[in-house]
Amino acid sequence: MSIMDYFRRSQPKSATVAKERLQIIVARERVRHTGEPDYLPRLKQELLQVISKYERIDLDQVSVNVERSGDCDVLELNVVLSESERAARAASRGLAAARNF
Repeated sequence: MSIMDYFRRSQPKSATVAKERLQIIVARERVRHTGEPDYLPRLKQELLQVISKYERIDLDQVSVNVERSGDCDVLELNVVLSESERAARAASRGLAAARNF
C-alpha cells in the first residue's frame, strides 16, 4: 500500500450501493402495498406494555395508525383512558396529600 492509497478516498462498490438502494425500495413498496410498516404490530404491543405500566387501558380502545403527510410518515397512537379510574386515583392522591398535611 502506497502513501497515495492511504489518502485516496475509497469509493463504495456499486454492488453495495445497489443493494442498499434495493432494500430501501423494497421496504417502501411493502409499506405502500400493505398500508402499514412490517414493524407496526410489534411497535403497538411494546407501546401498550409501557402505557399499561402507568394506566389501565382497554385494548379495544387503542388504535395505532401510520399516515402519510406529504413526504413524511406520521405515527398516530390513540388511547382512551377511563375517566372513572382517573377520578378515583386523583381522589386517593388528594386523600393521601391531606393525611400528610
